Amino acid sequence: MSTWFMFMFQESNSYYADNLISFHNMVMMIIIMISTLTVYIILDLFMNKFSNLFLLKNHNIEIIWTVIPIIILLMICFPSLKILYLIDEIVNPFF
Repeated sequence: MSTWFMFMFQESNSYYADNLISFHNMVMMIIIMISTLTVYIILDLFMNKFSNLFLLKNHNIEIIWTVIPIIILLMICFPSLKILYLIDEIVNPFF
């Protein structure tokens, strides 16, 4: 039942809506973790007076911050495609 101060979705009546709600919750958790980490890193850089001179030409860190977003996007992509193809299923065609 919906109330006026409700932060989440209403209770669903179908399997597809349950999948969409769980996918939404997973994506929101990922977004909150990324936002929290970004704010922490920005605040740490502003508060820190030291600088790492070896970080300027480090190829390992470039590989890491290229691979991690790819992994995160794949974690979002596969459940999204699964739900998309579940919803697109035609049960009773007209012809």
